[in-house]
Parts: sequence; structure tokens; C-alpha cells
Amino acid sequence: MTETIARAPAAPTPAPAGRRHRVDVPLAVVAMIALAASVAVVVLDVRAAGQVLPPGVDPSPQWPIALSGLALLVPGLVIVRGRPRHRVGLVLVVGGVAWVLDALAGAWYLEALVHDRPLGGLAVTVIARWGAFLLLTLPLILLLFPDGELPRGRWGRAASVTSLAATALLPLCLVFVPSAVLDARFGETTAPEVRALGIDALSVPWAGWPVVLTVAYAFLPLGLLVPLAVVVTRFRRASGVRRQQMRWLVWAAIVDALVMLVGRLLPTWASGPALCVALAVTSAAILVAVTRHRLYDIDRLLPATILTALLAVGVVAVDLLLVLTAGALLGDRDAGLIAVAVVAVAYTPLRTRLWTLSRRLVRGTRDDPEGTVAALAGRLESASAPDAQLAALARTVVEAFRLPGVRVEVDRADGARATVEHGRPGADVVELPLRYRDEVIGRVALPAHALDALSARDQRLLADLLRQAAAAARAGALGASLQRAREQIVTAREEERRRLRRDLHDSVGPALGAVTLRIETARELATVDPAAADEMLGRATTDVSALLADVRRLVHDLRPPALDELGLLGALRARARSLSGDDLTITVRGDDPGELSAAVEVAAFHIVSEALTNVVRHAGAHAAEVVVGREPDRLVVTVADDGRGIDPAVTAGVGSRSLRERSAELGGSTTVTCPDAGGTVVRAELPCAVTP
Repeated sequence: MTETIARAPAAPTPAPAGRRHRVDVPLAVVAMIALAASVAVVVLDVRAAGQVLPPGVDPSPQWPIALSGLALLVPGLVIVRGRPRHRVGLVLVVGGVAWVLDALAGAWYLEALVHDRPLGGLAVTVIARWGAFLLLTLPLILLLFPDGELPRGRWGRAASVTSLAATALLPLCLVFVPSAVLDARFGETTAPEVRALGIDALSVPWAGWPVVLTVAYAFLPLGLLVPLAVVVTRFRRASGVRRQQMRWLVWAAIVDALVMLVGRLLPTWASGPALCVALAVTSAAILVAVTRHRLYDIDRLLPATILTALLAVGVVAVDLLLVLTAGALLGDRDAGLIAVAVVAVAYTPLRTRLWTLSRRLVRGTRDDPEGTVAALAGRLESASAPDAQLAALARTVVEAFRLPGVRVEVDRADGARATVEHGRPGADVVELPLRYRDEVIGRVALPAHALDALSARDQRLLADLLRQAAAAARAGALGASLQRAREQIVTAREEERRRLRRDLHDSVGPALGAVTLRIETARELATVDPAAADEMLGRATTDVSALLADVRRLVHDLRPPALDELGLLGALRARARSLSGDDLTITVRGDDPGELSAAVEVAAFHIVSEALTNVVRHAGAHAAEVVVGREPDRLVVTVADDGRGIDPAVTAGVGSRSLRERSAELGGSTTVTCPDAGGTVVRAELPCAVTP
């Protein structure tokens, strides 16, 4: 299987260098202006703290609004820099600037009230008349997300434009409606100091304003219902990358709801920071979705957020229930103490366990690396078969990192490949090597986007799991190989015994019987017909000679006699002379290898003999050389020829496999190579247990 390294879809094609250069300067100017305005808001908030304001004037600081504007502006600038015409980025930029300017106007408005500064009328006009246009930011984003286009189709586009018009009706009314009409509608009174700043400079007296305001406020829900319906419709119809983009918006909505819920439970001053966090989360989600950077992280982030939100809501609900129950049973004085005691003694351990369980469901067991490694070790120990060990590794990796699936592959010594899958890793995967002592013995295929999301700590844990699994896989493979070797040894022994029995029974036995019969016949003829007896003894002699030849053949098959008579080098030279001819010259050189075990001598002789036989039959060579060398811990024999070599397209035959099997039986190795200069080189290394 070829290695496949797949990533999440690439980000949209960036703008050309020239166009990007043209937008960089304006974007930098906008960013500096917004940052300077935000700093000014903070300074004005500090100055306004503790100042005495007229009755009815809201003293809330404006820095959360400015920070919310920056939370919209920064992602918008990033999007516009890469895709200058993307409408979602433009809406974020314009909306962010508007929020920052609104905050600056609100802070300057308070400064003008207290210290009689100029432009106070402009500031109050911006926040009281024009600030409502900020309501258009969210509907526009929802309608344009994710590709910057309004819904296609006549009815979808008409509904979108209608909803935007319905949302813009109220801000338009607030530009021209007199402040007295608003005071009458909400039962409030605008401070004279505020009126003195010129709040009604653009107001238009008209008796129909109350009706128009009622209609405008009634249309506000329509301005959100249609965009929400558009988002739901797009999400249901989307697939592939588009659906992943929409899921980021769903994630932002869940987080925003959770943040706003927590903000409602906190003191009033926390509502501004909560709004800022919600806008920052939404803008960041939009940035990821539009630029498609780490887009597929949502596959894990969304369920994790949902589970965390449910758990957080459940924890808060149980805490409130405990406090309320204690208060109802014991009274207000002791309720707090009893509730704290119950939470500390009984509920806190349970809540901690629930939180740990939820994190395990979302993040897997990665937060407990020691437990994860121990779990893998236990599974590997209980798994006896190699495939069961691979399944244990795949299951542990999936559970540790909450992956959709993992595929584990291990290359066996016989050339086969064992493959185990747990879950569904998908088609877009990254294959990590499974190494044992710098040798690649297999690979582990993980989803590409999941691997990119792993932290450095997670990657170290994954490496530890792979190392442990590689050692277990190699041990299992060696155990299985040892078992197969034992079976082969027993089989070979029994086959050799059966062959010897057959040969002795079919050839030697009948021949001895015939010789015995001839000798008995000769004894009976010796007194009556000496000539016939002599002839019979001659035939017996011939039979004995044939029998001796059969015995020699049997002995030679068990172990070539030349090894005992001439030693390894002498036996190889004798074999070389027997295979040499007019067209082929075979030479044998090397020093006396010393005392060797019988198994090593036989293996080396047969490897060289089979290699030379291949040279005679297939190489078309004119010369071949056999070199025998002894190293401290192994015997090295090399057979090289100047023939035509081996075609890479040719599949290894029985002879080549036999060479490798003979060396592998002793724990050695045999390699067959074809040098660029031509010919073939067979090199066998056999371990030596006996010191020369």
C-alpha cells in the first residue's frame, strides 16, 4: 500500500501580490485608527470613574464595547487581506470600526457632560441616533456566511433583503424621532444636560412616530428569524467543506449561548465582558471557516463543546438546587453553611468524577498518559495472537485520542502484511512508521486532520504507545516465527526419517535379501556344481557393490562426505571442479575457516552449491569466484559471477528462496545483488557458535 498523506482542503487562493500590497496600507491605517480610538476609550473611562453625572445618565464604561469592536475588526482584517472582496470580511471590518467609534462616542459623551468639552452633541448623536445601526452586523454576517453571497433564488434573496430592511427600520426611525417620543414610550426622562448637547438636532416632529416605532420594534424579530432560517437551510443542504464551515458557526452559537448564560448569572458589570467574549468567539469561528485553516478541527471541537456546555449547565443547576433546598429546609441563616458543607463533603467528589468522565468522553484518555500506557501494556499481555496485539494497539490509540478510526499494518517475515482496523480512519490519512530498533516493521494510519490537532504532549504519548506496540509486535512475530521454525524442524525430521525408511525398505532391504538368497544358493551348489556356485557368488558380489553405492548415496544426502574428508574449502573446490567447463571457470579462495558446527558447514556448502548451479544454468557467465571468510562471530561466503545478472522484473524462484531459507534457519541472512558493472553477487552470513 502506498503511503497517503492527506490534509484538510487548502485555504482559498490568496490575493495576488500586487492587489495585496494595495490593500495592506489601508488596512494598516484602519487598524491603527481603531487601536488609537480604543486606547482613547480606556483613558476616558478612567477619567470618568468616580465623576458625578446627571440623573438618568448611564455611567457604564465603554471599553467592553471598544474591545468587542476589535474582536470583530481583527478577524475581518485578516480575511480582507487574503480575500479583499469577501463580503463577510468587509462586514466584520466595517462592523468592528463602527463598534469602536460608538464606544469612543459614548466615552466622549460622558467627558463632555462632566467637563463641557466640544463635540459633545456629535457624540450623543452618534450613540443615541446612529448606534442602533450596529444591529445590522449580525444579520448581515448570517446571511452572507460562508461565501459572502446572499441566498440564491428569487424567494431567498427577496426574503433576505426584506429581513435587512426590517432590521434597518428601527435605526432609521431613531435618527429622526424626537427624544420626547422615546421618553414617552419607555417612561423615561432625558436629562436637560443631555438635551443641551443637541440630541434633537436631526429630529422631525410627527404625530405618527408612536405607530412607526411600534412597527419597527415588532419587525426586529423578523430581522433575525430570516437569517437564522437561512443558516439552518444552508446547513441542511451543505456537504463536504461547506458543511464543515457551517458547523463552525454552530459551534460559535453554542459557545455564545453558554457565555451569555454565564454572564446573566454574574453581576451586572460582567455583561459587557461576556458580550466581548461572545463576539470574539464568533469572529474567530468565522475566520477559521472562511480561511479554512484547521477547518476539520470542528469534528472534535463541536461535540466537546456541546458536552462541556451540558455538563456546566448541569453543575450550575445542581449547585443552585443544593443551595435552594438547604435554604428551604434550614432557613436563610444556616443555608449557606450547610450548602457549603454538602458541596464540599458529598457533591464535590462526585462533580470531579463527572468532570473527569466528560473530559475522557471528549478527549479520550490522553490526559492520563501513565494509565494509557499501562492499559496498552495490559491488553498486549493478554493478547496472545499477533493480530490481537495489533487490534489492542488500534483500540488504545482510538480511545486515547478520540479518533474516528485507526489502521495498523505490520509486515511479516514471509512477505505477508497483517492489517487491523478499529473504527473508520477514512481515506485522508497520514501513515506513521512503526519502528523497532531503527527497523520499520509496519505503519499506523491516522486521520490527517486528527494528527494535525495533536499537541506536542499528545504526540509524545502517541510515540510511547507506538514504541511499546512495536516491541510487542516484534516479540509476537518472533514468537510466531519460532513456533513455525519448530514445526518445520519437526516436519523436516519426520520427512527425513520417512525418506530413510522408504529408501532402506525399498532398496537396501530387498538388495540384502537378494544377496542372502544368492549366498545360500551358492552354498547348496558348491558340492554338486562348483562353477554354478562361483557364478552365483559373483552375482552376489555385484549386488553388494550396488548396495554399497546406495548406502553411499544415502550417506551423501545426509552430509556430503567431502566435508569430513576435505573440509569446507576442499569440498567447495571439489564442487567447483565438477561444475567448471570449457566456457566457465570457477575459482575458490579464502583462508581455512577453522572448526565449524556441522549445521554451518552443511548450510554454507549447499548455499554455494546452489548458487554455482544457478550460475551454470542461467547466468551465461565465463568466470565465477567463491570467497570464504571468517569473522569473529560469523562465516561469510560470497559467490560472484560476470554473467548477465537478474532482471528486476523476474520473480524470485525456488532456488533464490532456498538460499535465504537455509541461512535464515541458522539466524543468518543471504542477499542477492546485481552490481552496475554486471553479474550477480550472492552473499551469505552465517553465525558461528564455535570458536576457531
